[in-house]
Amino acid sequence: MASYADGKPNPNEKLVRVFDSDQESETMVVRGLLESSGIECDVANLEAPQDILPGVGGVVILVREEDAEEARRIIEENRRPITDGAEDA
Repeated sequence: MASYADGKPNPNEKLVRVFDSDQESETMVVRGLLESSGIECDVANLEAPQDILPGVGGVVILVREEDAEEARRIIEENRRPITDGAEDA
């Protein structure tokens, strides 16, 4: 995997959407999770004119095509509730 000084994938590479949300804060948490796992990502806003398409928009995370499967796995693993006996405490 190539590394770039700004931490973002090269825009000439094929990028794949691995996460989207209407909450920017949620997207930033997932971005941090991916980047801490060594997956470089880019965040894009999907803004739509609210007077024409109310409620449409959001934020997406894009990664290199070759990193997409690993990124989705990391996201899914961190969505599962932790069941290490903490609920018994």
